[in-house]
Amino acid sequence: MPHHNTVFREVLKLVPWHRFEALVEGHDADARVRRLPTKVQFLALLYGQLSGAAGLREIVTALSSHEARLYHLGAAPVRRSTLSDANANRPFTVFTGLLELMMKQAHRGLRRKVAEAVYLIDATSVRLNRYSADWAQFSAGVCGAKVHVIYDADADQPIYAAVTAANVNDITAAHQMPVEPGATYVFDLGYYDYLWWAALDAAGCRIVTRFKSNTPLDVIEELAVVPTSNILSDRIGFLPARQAKSRRNPMQDAVREVRVRTDTGKVLRILSNDLDAPAEEIAELYRRRWAIELFFRWVKQTLKITRFVGISENAVRIQIAVALIAFLLLRLAQAAQKAVRSPLVFARLVRANLLHRRSIHNLLDPPPLLQDQQQTSLPLC
Repeated sequence: MPHHNTVFREVLKLVPWHRFEALVEGHDADARVRRLPTKVQFLALLYGQLSGAAGLREIVTALSSHEARLYHLGAAPVRRSTLSDANANRPFTVFTGLLELMMKQAHRGLRRKVAEAVYLIDATSVRLNRYSADWAQFSAGVCGAKVHVIYDADADQPIYAAVTAANVNDITAAHQMPVEPGATYVFDLGYYDYLWWAALDAAGCRIVTRFKSNTPLDVIEELAVVPTSNILSDRIGFLPARQAKSRRNPMQDAVREVRVRTDTGKVLRILSNDLDAPAEEIAELYRRRWAIELFFRWVKQTLKITRFVGISENAVRIQIAVALIAFLLLRLAQAAQKAVRSPLVFARLVRANLLHRRSIHNLLDPPPLLQDQQQTSLPLC
């Protein structure tokens, strides 16, 4: 019978281990560590994400039951208390650094011309319990964190991620995000900031977002629209010259307002600094923002990011980074095979076969039958 690695090991081949080891060394993550190297910690948490484990006890129990197969993975059984301490104290920058490297690695193979790149920006909140109040208290009795993401709509993957406490405003996090000159950025009302828009505009980026209902437009030109389409109007004009407290609005260039009626009958005022593209293209770009909502839902439901194995800021940052790494590994592994086209079905098959000796290329096939070699031998009398 041909030898097969476990599905987990095939997925792990996609991790740039030499870069991971460099991060561990650079951050002294294994300094004075006796029992649980950072690599074993990472493998345990990654197993928890890919298997859908609900907590530390489930991770520890599952790894113990598969002890014979952990050696070839470079892993080992772990103690719950030791893993908990590592999550609380091991530098989270090792894991966020690996995530950043892998996002760049995955994106490099799918990169297009900058002018064709469409990036979606949004944030999602994750609920934490009261034990995280020392760093993530949002209001009385409510604690949480936010994951801020730039998502490549065409590559179907995040290219940037950052974690903050839930009380950090979305636009505050956006000012720290990298900007790729010439790209298209699509975002919603949480990023309504003229100063940030002006910075994107100055970098040659195309902006697609929504007007606030009370934002006026000083119209200078009415563009023609197709009467039978869902585009109600297409106008060019200027935003208010002054902001609150008589501050000068830094977004002084002309902008576009495209009014669109959705399938539900709601009318949206879409704003863009692109004065030349067809109105239908502007409307379609804003409609694509739904892709990042689906991404957040997929990560929360499939990778169980709604349940955390630690309460400290360090532990939460590590788990979110590992969850996003798991997402990238699933995307890369799915791209390496052709049998399963649905990302959700592929993720479920990986979970069901994680420590089975099977190839990711034939997860839909029935597993091979293991035959006892003694049954095929005839003893000589």
